[in-house]
Amino acid sequence: MLRKETITDWFKGLQDEICQTLETADGVGKFVEDKWERAGGGGGRTRIFQGKHIEKGGVNFSAVHGDLPEKIGKALQIEQAEFYATGVSIVLHPHNPYVPIIHMNVRYFEMSTGQWWFGGGIDLTPHYINDEEARFFHQSLKDVCDKHHADYHPKFKKWADDYFYVRHRQETRGIGGIFFDRLSENDGFTKEQRFDFVKDVGLAFCPIYTHLLKNNKDRSFTENEKNWQYQRRGRYVEFNLVWDKGTKFGLDTNGRTESILMSLPPKADWTYNFQTKENSPEAYTLSKLKKEINWLV
Repeated sequence: MLRKETITDWFKGLQDEICQTLETADGVGKFVEDKWERAGGGGGRTRIFQGKHIEKGGVNFSAVHGDLPEKIGKALQIEQAEFYATGVSIVLHPHNPYVPIIHMNVRYFEMSTGQWWFGGGIDLTPHYINDEEARFFHQSLKDVCDKHHADYHPKFKKWADDYFYVRHRQETRGIGGIFFDRLSENDGFTKEQRFDFVKDVGLAFCPIYTHLLKNNKDRSFTENEKNWQYQRRGRYVEFNLVWDKGTKFGLDTNGRTESILMSLPPKADWTYNFQTKENSPEAYTLSKLKKEINWLV
C-alpha cells in the first residue's frame, strides 16, 4: 500500500530537482531556503528566488497535519477528523514581459477516516499571448495526460478553464492548462496509478518552463511592455486573493502566511479603467482570455 511517507519524500525530491534546474536556467540567482514549523503540526521548506531572468519565484514544499478546521470540513463536505496534507507549489514571475508567469501545484491529502486524494495542475499566464508557444504548452500537458488516460486532458483542461477564471473581470487568468482535484480510487484507478500521473505532471514542469524561458528571456522590451506586465500581474493578484482555494485553505488552516502569499508578484499595478489600444498586442492578448479555446489547432 502506498504510504504518505513515500509520497512526501517524492515531493521533497521534486522540490530539490526543480530548484536546481531553475538556478541553472537563470544563471545568476540562488534559492534562499526558509524552513518553518506549523503550530498545529508539520511544517515545510519555502524557497524564494530572485535572479537575472526570474524577478521573483517560489518553490514551496509542505507537509502539515492536525485537526481539520470546521470551516474546511464544511467546504470539503467531509466529517471532522485529523488531516495530513503534503505537496509542492510553484509560482514564477519573470523579469521580461515576454516570458509568461507559470504556476504548478501537486498535492496529496488524507484523513484519519481513510479518505485520500491527489490534486494539482499546471497553468500559464502570458503577459503577451504567443499562439505557437500556447500550442507547445498545451500539447506538452496533453502528452502527459494521454499517457495515463484518454479522458484526462479534455476533462482537466476544462477544469482549468473553469477554475482559473477571474469572475469579476469575466476573463481567464491566462491560457489555462490542466487542473484536477479529489483524484482517488474511483473510476477504476488505484492509488499507485493516480500517484504515477501526479509524478509525471510534476516532472513536466522543468522542460516546459525552461523552453519558454530560453525562447524569450533575452527579448528586448520597452516601458510600455513593462507597464502592461504590471497590469496583468494585478489581475493575477486579484485571482489569488479573491478566488484561489489553495490560498484560502492555507490561511484557514493557520498556514504560514509568508509562504502562502509568496505567489504574489514583486510589483503590480491597477490603473483605473485601463484601456488597450485597438489592434495592439495587448488587445490581442485580452481577446484570447476566454474559456474553451482549442489551443492545439
